[in-house]
Parts: sequence; C-alpha cells; structure tokens
Amino acid sequence: MKKRRIKKVAVIGSGIMGSGIACHFANIGVEVLLLDIIPRELTAAEQAKKLSLEDETVRNRLVNDSLKNALKSKPSPIYDQSFASRITTGNLEDDLHKIKDADWIIEVVVERLDIKKQVFESIEKYRKDGTLITSNTSGIPIKFMNEGRSEDFQKHFAVTHFFNPPRYLKLFEVVPGPACEKEVTEFLMDYGQKFLGKTAVLAKDTPAFIGNRIGIFGIMSLFHIVKEMGLTVEEVDKLTGPLLGRPKSATFRTIDVVGLDTLVHTANGVAQNAANDEMHDTFKIPDFVNTMLENNWLGSKTGQGFYKKTTNSKGKSEILVLDLDTLEYRASKKVNFATLNNTKTVEKVIDRFKVLVDGKDKAGEFYKKTLSALFAYVSNRIPEISDELYRIDDAMKAGFGWEHGPFQIWDAVGVKKGIELMKDEGFEPNPWVSEMLDKGRDSFYSIENGSLNYYDIPSGKELKIPGQDAFIILDNIRDAKTIWKNSEASIQHLGDGILNVEFQSKMNTIGSGVLQAINKGIDLAEQDYEAVIIGNQAANFSVGANLAMAFMLAIEQEYDELEMATRMFQNTVMRLRYSSVPTLITPRGMTFGGACEMGLHADKIVAAAETYTGLVEFGVGIIPAGAGTKEMTKRVSDQWIKDDVKLNRLRDAFINIAMAKVATSAEEAFGMGYFQKGKDMVVVNAERQLATAKRYAIQMVEDGYTQPSPQQVKVLGQQALGMFLVGTDSLQKGRYASEHDKKIANKLGYIMAGGDLSEPTLVSEQYLLDLEREAILSLLTERKTLERIEHTLKTGKPLRN
Repeated sequence: MKKRRIKKVAVIGSGIMGSGIACHFANIGVEVLLLDIIPRELTAAEQAKKLSLEDETVRNRLVNDSLKNALKSKPSPIYDQSFASRITTGNLEDDLHKIKDADWIIEVVVERLDIKKQVFESIEKYRKDGTLITSNTSGIPIKFMNEGRSEDFQKHFAVTHFFNPPRYLKLFEVVPGPACEKEVTEFLMDYGQKFLGKTAVLAKDTPAFIGNRIGIFGIMSLFHIVKEMGLTVEEVDKLTGPLLGRPKSATFRTIDVVGLDTLVHTANGVAQNAANDEMHDTFKIPDFVNTMLENNWLGSKTGQGFYKKTTNSKGKSEILVLDLDTLEYRASKKVNFATLNNTKTVEKVIDRFKVLVDGKDKAGEFYKKTLSALFAYVSNRIPEISDELYRIDDAMKAGFGWEHGPFQIWDAVGVKKGIELMKDEGFEPNPWVSEMLDKGRDSFYSIENGSLNYYDIPSGKELKIPGQDAFIILDNIRDAKTIWKNSEASIQHLGDGILNVEFQSKMNTIGSGVLQAINKGIDLAEQDYEAVIIGNQAANFSVGANLAMAFMLAIEQEYDELEMATRMFQNTVMRLRYSSVPTLITPRGMTFGGACEMGLHADKIVAAAETYTGLVEFGVGIIPAGAGTKEMTKRVSDQWIKDDVKLNRLRDAFINIAMAKVATSAEEAFGMGYFQKGKDMVVVNAERQLATAKRYAIQMVEDGYTQPSPQQVKVLGQQALGMFLVGTDSLQKGRYASEHDKKIANKLGYIMAGGDLSEPTLVSEQYLLDLEREAILSLLTERKTLERIEHTLKTGKPLRN
C-alpha cells in the first residue's frame, strides 16, 4: 500500500476551532488552505471604501478576520507568528476547487447536520479519491453525515475531534465511520500522536465520544452534589483543582472559560441521545444553571458566570463569587477543611486520594460522593464507549488536564475500597469489576518489565498497552533502572550506555543535590557509560536555581558560601559543555534561569514544542550567573559578522535578559538565541522526548564524539559598554526603569561588554564567568535585591523597586 504523506491540509470553517486547527497544522510545517463562507452584506468601513460584495477582500473578510483574531489571541495558537505564512485563506465559492490538491480535508463548520451535509456535498465535487476527509464534530453521529456520500468518501471518512485550544489540549479522538478503512483509522491515530503531538484515543461513535461523555458527567454529577451538600463555588474549586492534579481553574472557573452554554449544549446532547444511560437523570440541568442561562451569565464571554470581575469602592479590581442559593454575587470566602490539611505532607498527587476518601468532614464526604459516582459511571461505559479502560484514562488526562484518569484514581483508592464507597452511596460497579477481583487481580494496571499493562475485560488477562515502545516512561522504569540517587535527583541507566539524570526536588529547582547528580552522571558516563541526558517528565522541567537557598545565605551574610555555590553552579554548567561524553537535555514546560543556562551548554537540546524558556533572573533583581550571560555574549561573538552588526545583536541579547523575556514555544526560543538551528531540535509529542534524545545520544557516540576545547570570546569593551550605559540612563530618566533596575542592567552590560576594555579584545570564557560571579555576589548584598527575592518567594511574582 502506498505510504500516505500529509503535505497540504484543507480546513473548512474558520471559527475558533477551525482557525486553531489550521494554526496547529502550520505549527508542524504543513501547508494549510483555510476556507469559509462569503459575507452577505458590506460593513460600514467597506461601504466607505466603495467596495462591493464581489471584491476579493470582502469575499474573504470572514476567514481573514477569524484568522487574524486567532493569531492575536492569548495564549497564541501558533508557535511562531512567521508560521502563519503557511496558511492560505479563501472562500467556499471561489476557492473550494483548491481542495483537489489537499491530502486531508477537515470539516469544522457549525454543529448542524444540514449544514455539514451541504458542505460534504460540495466537497465531493472537488475531492480526489483517496483523500482523507474528517469532521471535528463533537457528537453528530457518523451514520447521518455519511448519508448520500460516495463509497470512496465513506471509506476515508472519520471524526477527528480536537479539543479547544487545539495547540494546547492534547486529546485527539479518532472515531472511524462504519465504512472507514482500517488503514485510515490507523493512519489518523499514528499521525495524531507522532506529528500533531496528541494523545490519540480511539473512540466509538457514541454521544460525546469519550472525553466529553465522562467529563460532562463528572461536572453534572458535581452540580447535583453541590446543591445537596450546600457547598460554595470557592469550596468546590478548592476541592477539585491542583490538589487532585487538575488545572488551577478547577471546576467553576473552567466552566466560565469554556462557557456555561457550551457545557449545557453538550449535556443536553448526551441526555437526548443516550436514553439508556443508567445515570440519565444526572444530565438534567439544575434550576440554578437554567436561571444563569436565562440571565445570560455564561462566564467570561458575557462578563459574569460563577465568578464576576468588578471594581470596588476603592477603585481596585475584585473577583466576586456567585452564591448558588441566593444567585447573588458576594465576596469570596476563605476555604479550610481538615481533610485537605491531612494531605499537606503527601507530595505525590496519586497518593492523596486514599487520604481524601477517608476524610471525616464535609470535604471527605464530597470526595466519597463524587468519586463513587465517577467509578460506577466509568465501569459501565465499557464496552459502550471504549473496549479498553486505559483509553478512558487517556481521554480525561489529555482532554481535561487531569494528572490521573478515573481507573488510575480507583487503583490508588483500592478497587475493593472503591466498591465499598459505591455501595455506601447506592451505586453498583459493572459486573466485570467483581469478575476481575474474583480472578485474583486487584488492580486495573500493573507494571512489568518497564511496561504498563492494563486489565483486558474480554480476555480477563493483563495486556501491554500498545505503542509504549516509542516512549521511555520514567515512572515505569525508575525503580528497576536507578543506579544512583540522592534526596534531590536520581540517575537511571536507559540502556545502551545512556544515562539519564532526573531532577526530583520541589518544582525541580536546582540546588546542591541536583548539581551533585549531574556531576555524578558525567563521572559515571566518562568511566563506564557513553552519554548523559538531563531529563525528567514533570509538567515543568525546572523553574531554575534554588532561590530560597541563595536568599538564606545572603540574609545570613554567608558570602563565601554564596561564592562557592555560584562557582559550583558555573563549573557544573561548563562541564556539560566540555565533558568527554555527549550531553543532552530535554526541556519542557517552564525551563527558567539556571535550567535555561544548562540547555545553553549541552551538546544538544531535544525540546518539547511546549517549552517556555528564558533567562528570567533580572525579574528577581539579579543577573544570570550560571554561565548564561557569558554564553549569550559568546553566541554573538561566534557569529561571522562585522563589529557594528555584532553591537546590534549584543543589544538584542541584552534586552532579552534585562526584560526577562521568555520564549512562549520552543520554536520561538530559536529566534531569541536560546536554541540553535542545526544543533538543537523540537519534538511535538513530549512523550517522545527521552526516546528521541537517547537515539541521538547513541548516534553521537557512534559518529565518534570528540570532546570540545575551550574557545575565546571577542568582547567589544567600551564600545558596547557605552551603548548599554546610555540606554539604561535613558530608561531610568524616562521612568521606565527604577534606580535599582538601572544598577542591575549596568552590571549586566558590564559583563556583556567584557568590562571597561579600551578596544575589542579576545578573552577566555572564565574571564566572563568571573565577572558574572562578581556581579551576582554584589547584587546579593543589596537590600532592594533581597526585597525582590523575598517578595518572589512569597508571592511567586516579581517586585519592581
């Protein structure tokens, strides 16, 4: 069979989802044709310009405005604004014929069957045989969309359900039609995972598929329980947020963002189309929600929902909360439950559930009710919505941002304990759960030889979850593969002589234990192994150096220890550059400060597409002193350009550091100089990072890796220093920077200029490292710097003083 390749995608419908999907295909380098309807009347601005409905700018106005709005939205749907050039826009009357060149056509029009059928009929006129055709519907049955379509259309038709926003939410539900070829389904699953960076979940053509069926049930169940128990909005959001490994927006804030009308629409869809659902009554809309709909309190889109942003009598912004009994807004109240306090010492989220369901207060009762209902519901959805239980967990983690899926949570509570909770609340699990226990299996998952197995209901056996061989999952191998560890980090042997150093400190901060582990990893590799990867699979790679430790030493005026700690950090980072074995690093999520500096010095960065990195130290009143300032200076020096051009590049690097700029994607990090083209690379699916890094490490060893030798850096001296001093003086005089900002910036400029040298000079890297160390030590003696650090440690936000 001919190998299918996707070079061009046509997206029909340019609304929020359509434009978002178009942008994400552009993110991965695919050419996109984005089409929408033509407007039926002119705007006032078009009339003023004497345009007609036949003008191209008018005919493409809807699609162009939609894409423009998407590109301006925050967070951005696109990795780099330049990637928007990969998207061509047009309209369905003038440009539909261009879909003949598309390899995949994706329909993303309004959720009305009659309109979708009209679009499909038009598509059939131009679509070439064999072209993939999919719909982003969130619930219209495929059998209805297939009516009247050709045999070839039906053989290549499926639902590919993206979650909003397409760039950020990882769930990609693939729902094959009744006539869809197996090859098409397999291709869509593979493409979603490998190229789009998604968690591809095979779903059945049932109401709301998997993610929304379970997710909306959870919310609707919660609505009823909240009223029954008399819980408040802020109490529920406290109980259902990060404590459970779920987004900060928890429940009610999430509904405000998504839109209450959207939630109700989906819930009504399930109620209408799943008449035999044993929990059918749960999908009935509560009275307080109906009142909110009547009042148009839909959330962010209407300015108020469960929360309302107002300005108080003092002119300050204030967030009010909806009282679910009176349906009036009031000030938020502090939430405190003894059960939550019992989890404060439980670091791993998965270990908290057992504590939560044992709670004796209102919170404990809430968890018993909500989790027992969830466990009962998911047990009864197999095989209705999925044949395999792990797909339900995958959908909830990827689509709703849960750290753990329902069956994983049930395992953590204990399968037998979960059944007891259900029976106490009047629920019964599906018989297959008891049958599993009768067979002597007391969990839904198990780990064997580094692979995750799941309980397969038809066979009654544990089977390996497919697709794992493409990944290295640290949770599955950590116990068996760890060869060294301390309290802040561990080292695993990934096989083939490749070591991995995993940070395990709070927020993966870089302290002495992490530095010790990196040096130990390099020591071991140089003696008995082949290469070292610095990699972990936390949501955020690292927030940087241990600021609390530096603050404590500065407060206690332990300046010798501070100097030694800074030198150790620098030496460790430089060792990543100049060791005799390849060093690789796999950043993802927040990769700030010292973590960014490590990346700057590794032989290769294998970054997740969603990597947010930068030298952010300026925000807390210091400069990058872990070789970051030195390295950004060196990177400008290494460019084969004239000194006057270097001066401009040096200024750009200075501004990035002085403004603590953070790249909002791995692709953007290339443009800011944190990553380097030809050396570093981006992996769209973060789950593939470690496996990809290992593959490149092996290749570097086989290619004959040679230890680099130190190089000199050309600094521009007074020529650059003068530019920096004039700039910082102007900013301070214009009140764009405080006196202390100016002091920090001048120290930064002094390092990047190479000091007060009379002419451009070649200096060693150590020379610049010494300047870095002198600068940060002097700043840590400043009261204003310590105030900034203390404020950041307390609030998580920088202070300008």
